[in-house]
Amino acid sequence: MSYQLNKKGEIYFFTEDIDFSLDEKKKLTLWIHTTAEEYSFLVDNINYIFVSDVYLLGINKKYLKHKTLTDIITFDNSFFNLGLAGDIYISIERVKENAVKYKVGFQEELCRVMIHGLLHLCGFKDKNAIDKEKMIDAENVALLNYNL
Repeated sequence: MSYQLNKKGEIYFFTEDIDFSLDEKKKLTLWIHTTAEEYSFLVDNINYIFVSDVYLLGINKKYLKHKTLTDIITFDNSFFNLGLAGDIYISIERVKENAVKYKVGFQEELCRVMIHGLLHLCGFKDKNAIDKEKMIDAENVALLNYNL
């Protein structure tokens, strides 16, 4: 039996434990699909879950054994590389603080973090300097394509 991904999959946006409303969902969805396709991937099912620092810290401790705050954690649920699937948890508090720290708007920083998670699903890494530079370059290209 073979499985083939023939159509664009679904991208969902959720919140857990915070009051947050995402703007431009249709534009973001199209952008995420387009970015995945630029790396020869189709989206099967991706869930973006927007959370608080406390919520994401709990996930970080439980699943990754890290005791630090982070802006994003990506869980890859792809099945035999047929399409991108995953759960991408994003701390809205971290995104807000990072926007101030890096002197960019909240929407730009949120988009950067969202596409960062997608790039992880596409196979990008960021644990060493060379991989981190490639990730940042890919984020920058994707942000230009979003037309902030």
